[in-house]
Amino acid sequence: MLRGVPVPQHIDDPDLTEDSDAVWAVKDELVAVEFAVAAGTLESAVGSNRYQPGDALLTGSTGDRWCVSRARFEEKYRAEPPTDAGHSGRYRNLPVAVRAKRMAVPFSVARAAGGDLLSGAAGDWLMQYAPGDYGIVAQDRFVSVYRVLGENTSCGT
Repeated sequence: MLRGVPVPQHIDDPDLTEDSDAVWAVKDELVAVEFAVAAGTLESAVGSNRYQPGDALLTGSTGDRWCVSRARFEEKYRAEPPTDAGHSGRYRNLPVAVRAKRMAVPFSVARAAGGDLLSGAAGDWLMQYAPGDYGIVAQDRFVSVYRVLGENTSCGT
């Protein structure tokens, strides 16, 4: 602890699939998307997100910004009319269940192996989208765009 500020707990490659404190949750959100024309860095609420040309730069319904690689974006989002797929505009995420755990202390995690370091506050949610793929969602955003699924849900929606 430094001058009364708790040092964030760093979590290396967590596996929430076996964590009894984690829940299954699904997101439902309409987002604004632009596709990057050059490599760069986007500053999100939880840390820096590096991106490459063609990657999707998203702005969520709560104003949060993040990026998704083009390949993962095409697996996770669908264009909303009148937007044509592959062009900037409005997209909705596909309803896929992910593991989520509300953290009691400040924490940090790498977004992906060798990736950007993200930091969360006590009360924020550690998200596991796939093995080795993580994110952090603030409590107020989680309540706004995620729905916790029943206890017997193991995958899917």
